[in-house]
Amino acid sequence: MHLHNLLILARLWIAFLAISTLFTSLLVHCKTASQDVSSLNVMYTSLNSPSKLNGWKSSGGDPCGDAWEGIKCDGSSVKEIDLSDMGLTGSMGYQLSSLTSVTYFDLSKNNLKGDIPYQLPPNAAHIDLSNNGFTGSIPYSISQMNELNYLSLAHNQLNNQLGDMFSKLTKLKQLDVSYNSLSGDLPQSLKSLSSLKKLHLENNQLTGSINVLAKLPLEELNVENNKFTGWIPDELKEIDNLQTGGNSWSKGAAPPPPPGTPPFKHSDKKREDKKSGVSGVAIAGIAIGALVVIIIIVALVKKKSSSTSSSLIDDESHSKHRPFTPLASQELTKDFGADDDDDVTGLKSSDSTAIDMRTLQKTPSIGMRSSMSDCVQSFTDNEFANRLNSKRSTSVRATPFSLAELQTATGNFASGRLLGEGSIGRVYRAKYADGKVLAVKKINPSLLDGGHQEEFSLIISNISKLRHPNIAELVGYCSEQKEHMLIYDYYRNGSLHEFLHLSDDFSKPLTWNTRVRIALGTARAVEYLHEICSPPVIHKNIKSSNILLDMDLNSHLSDNGLASFHHRTSQNLGAGYNAPECTSPSAYSPKSDVYSFGVVMLELLTGRMPLDTSKPKAEQCLVRWATPQLHDINAVEKMVDPALRGLYPPKSLFRFADIIALCVQSEPEFRPPVSEVVQALVRLVQRSSMKMREDLATFGFDD
Repeated sequence: MHLHNLLILARLWIAFLAISTLFTSLLVHCKTASQDVSSLNVMYTSLNSPSKLNGWKSSGGDPCGDAWEGIKCDGSSVKEIDLSDMGLTGSMGYQLSSLTSVTYFDLSKNNLKGDIPYQLPPNAAHIDLSNNGFTGSIPYSISQMNELNYLSLAHNQLNNQLGDMFSKLTKLKQLDVSYNSLSGDLPQSLKSLSSLKKLHLENNQLTGSINVLAKLPLEELNVENNKFTGWIPDELKEIDNLQTGGNSWSKGAAPPPPPGTPPFKHSDKKREDKKSGVSGVAIAGIAIGALVVIIIIVALVKKKSSSTSSSLIDDESHSKHRPFTPLASQELTKDFGADDDDDVTGLKSSDSTAIDMRTLQKTPSIGMRSSMSDCVQSFTDNEFANRLNSKRSTSVRATPFSLAELQTATGNFASGRLLGEGSIGRVYRAKYADGKVLAVKKINPSLLDGGHQEEFSLIISNISKLRHPNIAELVGYCSEQKEHMLIYDYYRNGSLHEFLHLSDDFSKPLTWNTRVRIALGTARAVEYLHEICSPPVIHKNIKSSNILLDMDLNSHLSDNGLASFHHRTSQNLGAGYNAPECTSPSAYSPKSDVYSFGVVMLELLTGRMPLDTSKPKAEQCLVRWATPQLHDINAVEKMVDPALRGLYPPKSLFRFADIIALCVQSEPEFRPPVSEVVQALVRLVQRSSMKMREDLATFGFDD
């Protein structure tokens, strides 16, 4: 009996060892972090599942344990992705932001198309996407990639402007965006690249001066074959590897620097080479210079003693006609017409927010603020009058269109070309002979009658400076014969309102992932207006009909910077979208924009309109009906848009509802800032477990 028991114990021990060995092998083998696996699964599918990526799978797998092609790991985390020159096609997927441990990301020399994903691996130090077929803009999310030291987007088809996104990239050493179709002036944030050694901008359509590069520690600079103008700064001429051909540089001597600018000093090496050059000629030059200074001082003293009052008048006149060039800090107060001793905190914007010029240097929670000249500014009518009375000129970046060509392109503004009508005016579809299609917003004449002509020029100047991938950019304008029009790109997919509420039985409904992506894109646009622009821009009219969708269903917020028009319209700015505290346009604040955005999210969740009189009375107001149910799991599932056909990840759905509940709270102080909404949506996208293939199989188009 005793022997029998020993045999049983021995067998149990052997079984235990076998099971332990099996579990140990599984633990050793399946070691990749789940979020990295999920991201690479999505990436593989987006790359059209190429067989050349050995080991890769569309679902599951173990990239680190199975040594997937091009993947290097550190423990359970993916650290490097190197898929260069592999003939890959498709795109990179939408979950790259989950790859938080990736420091090296190289997909250069492939055949990737479409936009660069808005979110890239957030902690990458090396990114190379050169020699592909990417189009669109450089993603603004790069502005938050503080660890980046190498970025190459060369040899693609990128267009639009080089965004103002470099303020935080103090570790960046090499930047190459050559051989694209980038346009516009160089952004001021380039001057923040304190570690930059190599910069390649050649073969684009960049304009303006390159003065912003003057103080950078560059060792290599190529700006060939652009449309740069002005003079090459002396500091840049010191660079040994400098290439500047193919531009329209000004000839002759450069103008003197502004008063107070420190003189340019040559490098130590060149200064040593020129020490022997100090001779009698130099001494004579110094003596002559001193004599000239003495003569000027004597002349000034005589002039001051003869006519002090006329001098004051001249100074005042000069001040009134000084060109308007908004700058930060002290110069900004002068542009507002304030004396040096005035209390600038007394200035108020039409957003009922005090503008303290001394706070403009503070850094917001999400990143840098751009300069005043890069963003729309909101003013009350009185402030507009003060600005216009100063007779300062304003620069306009948008293209002027003639009334005649717009009449031709719109069929003389025929009713058949009418796209929609809002509180500001009607929008028409303009089609040109070459196939180009634009959207023309015809401003209601009553909003710009009398002395508001110069105000229109100021509005154009300001809104043309808004630059963000999720902002509908101004293309041009028309101001003739008392007609005032704004011209934008035409988005063939129309507005979110049309997609959600006007689709017929044959239309393809928006998938859940697309809805979340639209919400995130719109939130980023509002974040740009609220927390990147300085002072903040309050939209005041966020609604689904102002969210336009491009061919890839990316969202673009329209009607930005037009808040001043709302003060003179009696129309409701958006039934069902207005926050409870907003009884008039002047009562709007950033928190009221957040409320309106929350209503848009409710539309995405439920497929219902904000105000629908066809519903039972208790359900007519969407916010009032939905808010009490947003924390009830069963209730949320019942209110989901039937067009989704139950295809959504439940956890993602409930988190989406939680974000809505925060945004539509009745008390503005309890609503989150939009930057927190963005972060919550980013986390939601990262955690979403819904598989892309379900969307593709069910609805027939890529999410």
